[in-house]
Amino acid sequence: MKHRRDHPLVRCLELMPTMELRKTNDGAEKRQIKPETSSMSATHVVVEGTLKPDGSLELDSKLNLPPGRVQLIVQPLPELPKDDPFWQMMEGIWAAQKARGHVPRTKEEIDAEIGALRDESEGEMQAVERLQEECRRAREQARGAK
Repeated sequence: MKHRRDHPLVRCLELMPTMELRKTNDGAEKRQIKPETSSMSATHVVVEGTLKPDGSLELDSKLNLPPGRVQLIVQPLPELPKDDPFWQMMEGIWAAQKARGHVPRTKEEIDAEIGALRDESEGEMQAVERLQEECRRAREQARGAK
């Protein structure tokens, strides 16, 4: 498993938000992010990469965007000290997983599970809607019988 805590985060955005200052009722200023409008879709991709000494970027994965100009926001990832208790705990968990032969789920397995959960939720929502409709009809019939 490759840990990327020391890599800069690279965001490729087709649309950039703008900051807007607004006054609240008590006179305080409030900053609000307001996306710019454009005819393009508001697609963005977040990918990690490495900033090279010469200033170039090496991305960890291929971008799934059509060719063309993009806008980048580069944000350094926080670097935890090696003696940080949280980081030590995570290193211990990863070492124990590796020792017992744990194989993490693939993207495809995770996507399939998410799809199954969505399908299950959709079925539950349809059952709730059917029950609500049955109850509505029963109430209407009860009112009509009086």
